[in-house]
Amino acid sequence: MRDIQFPGRSTVHGTEGIVATSHPLASQTAVDILKAGGNAVDAAVAASAVLCVVEPMSTGIGGDCFALYAPGGSGDVIGLNGSGRAPQALNADVLLSQGITEIPSDNVHAVTIPGAVDAWFRLMEDHGTFDPARVLAPAIHYAEEGYAVSPIVSLYWRGLLKHINRTPGGVKHWTSKGSAPEVGERFCTPGLAQTLRAIATQGRAGFYQGDVAQDMISALREWGGLHTLEDFANTRADYVTPISNMFEGRKVLEIPPNGQGITALIMLNILSRFDLPSYGPVSAERIHLEMEAQRLAFELRDRFVADSLFSDVPVEEMLSDATADRLAARIDVNKAMEDVSDAVSDVDRDTIYLTVIDKDCNTISFINSVYMGFGSGLVAPESAVTFQNRGAGFVVEPGHRNCVEGGKRPKHTIIPGMLVHNDGSHLGKVAGAFGVMGGDYQPVGHAHVLVNMLIYDMDCQEALDCPRAFYMNGKVFVERGMPEETKEGMRARCHKVADAALPWGGGQIAMIDWNRGTFCAGSESRKDGCALAF
Repeated sequence: MRDIQFPGRSTVHGTEGIVATSHPLASQTAVDILKAGGNAVDAAVAASAVLCVVEPMSTGIGGDCFALYAPGGSGDVIGLNGSGRAPQALNADVLLSQGITEIPSDNVHAVTIPGAVDAWFRLMEDHGTFDPARVLAPAIHYAEEGYAVSPIVSLYWRGLLKHINRTPGGVKHWTSKGSAPEVGERFCTPGLAQTLRAIATQGRAGFYQGDVAQDMISALREWGGLHTLEDFANTRADYVTPISNMFEGRKVLEIPPNGQGITALIMLNILSRFDLPSYGPVSAERIHLEMEAQRLAFELRDRFVADSLFSDVPVEEMLSDATADRLAARIDVNKAMEDVSDAVSDVDRDTIYLTVIDKDCNTISFINSVYMGFGSGLVAPESAVTFQNRGAGFVVEPGHRNCVEGGKRPKHTIIPGMLVHNDGSHLGKVAGAFGVMGGDYQPVGHAHVLVNMLIYDMDCQEALDCPRAFYMNGKVFVERGMPEETKEGMRARCHKVADAALPWGGGQIAMIDWNRGTFCAGSESRKDGCALAF
């Protein structure tokens, strides 16, 4: 338990249901759905839709979604990949003929077909209990009637104003007369309310066909995109088998590639080769090992992670003991490696992650995003859809596993996680759901919070609050809470250490206490949100 003489948050506990999201209105919405008799899936989709309204730089209906779902808390976890694909007409030859060797994040060719809405409906139809109109009603209400803008949302909005002002649709739907809304300002998005109402009444067809789809296609084509109505109509989320490894008596589950969840598993495999309990949780030794594991895991990620329907991704080899042993052997506890490629990482901290557990222990780990802040910055003029820029995750290099190709999914950053008991009396039951937002930081965040909980015995709130570091572009960027002696210890190991301009990521965790029949959750102190239970 935290030292209550210092500022901080307590864990939240409940008996009938628990939720954790990055915004209080989304958390409240999820609890309201549960109290009304809905299940975890209904509550998660409802909360995600609200976040599309109240945290619009981080997520939206023009983005993607992944989920891990455990019915009844069973370890037989279902994975859903709701990430979008490149337009069928787009490929490397087309881009190279235009002189494009790297897809810019604000370019129309970075816009992949949004997969979130189809994923929502797949989840609701197969696992939910409420009618979609009821699930989406709270989001429609906040879009139409308005909500008071929260502090961190306002902060990021101000920093992205120039980006969202790039199109008339952005100015119309996502600014307050050309300015970012201030903290506490009431903000409405009637255009988005109308679009959400079409989706609520017409189902997925209200987004992927009809007037909304035509509005999106017309705008994308006007900007030079190759998107077609057929691309939108054919969008489908896919059920996938989660990948996993064992760590400290738990099975850690992630979505398989094209997601980067495998990167977190590789990091944990590497870290398991070291005596972490002998080091302090914010010691130079622990942070050094974490950063070195990140660098090695990212080297594999950037080489191999891609759409497995188009490319051979050697998942078993990447997660093997032999690979972990080989990578761990490259690490010197006392000195930073010199023989590792330093891939350029993005510093995007946007995305929303949420988790819900209902009274029947149905557990969902859910993530939704438009990638970078306000995605591509391109906004459809009437429907208020902000288009994601996931296509920036492709490379334009023929022969590379992750090379852009029509109908292909790009390497993806957003990753939901889940823990399953692998020993004891609760063998095969879900221990909890977790996620840490923030672009390339996400697998590092997954490894960081799991080590905090499973090695250093922190509760889920302490695990989230613990200071973070991230290796990026040749430097280790640390949060302000990192002790000076730790930073000095990192420098002594030949790391270049710098202060992070903003915190790393944002996460939520929810756990099941099977012995007591209760739930526990923690929520990210770096965001506006909260955990709620009843």
